[in-house]
Amino acid sequence: MRLKYSLLWLSVAISPAVMAQEDPSDDWEGEAEVGLLITSGNSDETNLNTRLGLKHEIESWRNTLELRTLYSEADEETTSEKYLGEAETNYKFDERQFWFLRGAYEDDRFSGYRFQSSVTAGYGNRVWELTEKSFLDLKAGAGYRYNKLYEPNDEGEEEEDGAVARFAGIFNYELSENALFIQELSTEVGLQDDSSTISESLTAIKANLIGNLAMKLSYRVKHESKVPAGTANTDTETALSLLYGF
Repeated sequence: MRLKYSLLWLSVAISPAVMAQEDPSDDWEGEAEVGLLITSGNSDETNLNTRLGLKHEIESWRNTLELRTLYSEADEETTSEKYLGEAETNYKFDERQFWFLRGAYEDDRFSGYRFQSSVTAGYGNRVWELTEKSFLDLKAGAGYRYNKLYEPNDEGEEEEDGAVARFAGIFNYELSENALFIQELSTEVGLQDDSSTISESLTAIKANLIGNLAMKLSYRVKHESKVPAGTANTDTETALSLLYGF
């Protein structure tokens, strides 16, 4: 049932890609991504990850939206289920510098949280740019985090909230006309004494196949310094996916 839900989400995610091609004059671009692995025999296992990324850029503004899902099932038992959404808008006040506003929401059924969310704003700088696809962006800002727990914590509280500081970097390097290296790093530091620091890393290589189709090999790590009882501090994801760009 969860797999069917994820496939339905993917069909909804891809539909904007089809509609976007009907108006080539707009300023939107993006990609739909899916990775699927099904095994049978000694172990029946299904792994599905989907992603929709959208980008809108004009002279003074850059807007991005990313939606992701992750689902795993082994021997008819769900082993992971995650839904994430991130949106960010940048106001570019000169060629390199910009202000950003970012919102994120995550529903991970195996994390001990009903959901985790944050809103941050701050300053960014494209400190290096070789081509449109080869660049380094660095960002620093502050904001607010709000999480809802499945079970009360040691203090009997079901919610976590407070101020956070956020630091992030995006490095893209065009290895060739058909290959791109991607490295993204971020750290969100809780400013209260008992709050968590959340760090994430994405390392990926994307290679064009034919036309709008591409393959991507990626490795993602998420580490939280403080987590609910019974859950791990570090999650990792390794994926080989097919992408459709539009």
